Amino acid sequence: MGNSISLHNKRKLRNRKALKSKSYGKLRLSVFRSSRHIYGQIIDDIQGITITAASSLEINIKKQFKNCGTKEVASLVGKKIAEKAIKKGIKNVVFDRGGYIYHGRVKNLADAARESGLIF
Repeated sequence: MGNSISLHNKRKLRNRKALKSKSYGKLRLSVFRSSRHIYGQIIDDIQGITITAASSLEINIKKQFKNCGTKEVASLVGKKIAEKAIKKGIKNVVFDRGGYIYHGRVKNLADAARESGLIF
């Protein structure tokens, strides 16, 4: 039986492969979470650049909360990344959850981004 890091990497690669085959040419909203913070990036895979990003490390979010590893913070990050994307003219993206289960903070980030105007 493999360790948890290698199993996580397998899930991440399997998820990315499925996304790339189904949605060529669309931008990707990638999520990374640690025990303390959550990050979101909108990435253009064709050009290989990050268009916009938001995280719980931003000063206005970090000052509001003592613990940045909560669902409320994930919702704020989702709203923030959706606002930044809409300012740049991006509405349609593909949600890349990486190797994480669509549950808890990852789900809250996705729901907040949808409510703020992103379509995926």
